[in-house]
Amino acid sequence: MIKIIQVGLGPIGQQLTRYLTERKGIQLVGGVDLDPAKTGKDIGELAGINELGVSVSPDLGSAMKETEVDVAVISTVSSLQKIESQIKDAADFKLHIVSTCEELMCPFDLQTEIAERIDQYCKEKGVACIGTGVNPGFLMDYLPAVLTSVCQKVDHVKVDRYQDASSRRLPFQQKIGAGLTQAEFKEKGDSIRHVGLKESVYLLARALGWEMEKVEETLTPVLAEERIELDQILIEKGYIAGVEQIAKGYKNNEEVISLNFKAAVGLSRSYDSIEITGNPGFRSVIDGGVNGDVATSAIIVNTIRSVIAMNPGLKTMLEIPAPAYYSQV
Repeated sequence: MIKIIQVGLGPIGQQLTRYLTERKGIQLVGGVDLDPAKTGKDIGELAGINELGVSVSPDLGSAMKETEVDVAVISTVSSLQKIESQIKDAADFKLHIVSTCEELMCPFDLQTEIAERIDQYCKEKGVACIGTGVNPGFLMDYLPAVLTSVCQKVDHVKVDRYQDASSRRLPFQQKIGAGLTQAEFKEKGDSIRHVGLKESVYLLARALGWEMEKVEETLTPVLAEERIELDQILIEKGYIAGVEQIAKGYKNNEEVISLNFKAAVGLSRSYDSIEITGNPGFRSVIDGGVNGDVATSAIIVNTIRSVIAMNPGLKTMLEIPAPAYYSQV
């Protein structure tokens, strides 16, 4: 039985609670959230399920009293800089760490100093740490890396993730700028961007043994071609319906990796596509795409067993035993 403590009980954290409690072989023994309105509440009730007899604590120290824990599941922030102290707190209690933090997924090339500090601290405390999710962490980096295993030669990898955001949660729609004017979009700048696309380029490059000379990223708005009215959001014609974000990696002055993330309300089709140019060259398509909310929580749960089996330190998805759905009988 793997004993888990959750740190961060927002929308994704609450979904994780539901998934963790459904899975045989896992026992949820604690929850932590800084929101004082959540302190003392039953973590199950907070997640909209039956009470679990586990109360939300304001800090990790309080949650750890009189209980043994194996893993901290952290779903709090996207920033590597902001999550560093949370990782160290968990490591101080000898907890392995699995996190949804996008910048934690492959930070060694972009934020080298912080990544090395986290890696060294985890090694000193004897715990393993990993950041993962559906994207980054799987669809645009780990999965294409695995698909290249059948290639004798790879010249170029192109990944497209197109999502019609019409059925996604309101927070996701707001995250991609849906409903904003073009002026408001410009004012918000980087706060709208999908976090982790450059990290995905670097993870894929590491898998292929490619050293990136440069990685470029662009972000452009997707405009509504007609008025779109949903239950919780209204998008006028010409207003922002979503974003298109492209990251490209270069080797020997040539583009060798292209990642295209497009999420907008009203897209005609959702799909995930991986195209490999090489020997053999092929294209793999997931028609309809992978549901981001479901898959992010699922891969976090499924990675728990893998991270426990690892040597101490900050890991990437390339280093851990391949995660898969599991449930102890």
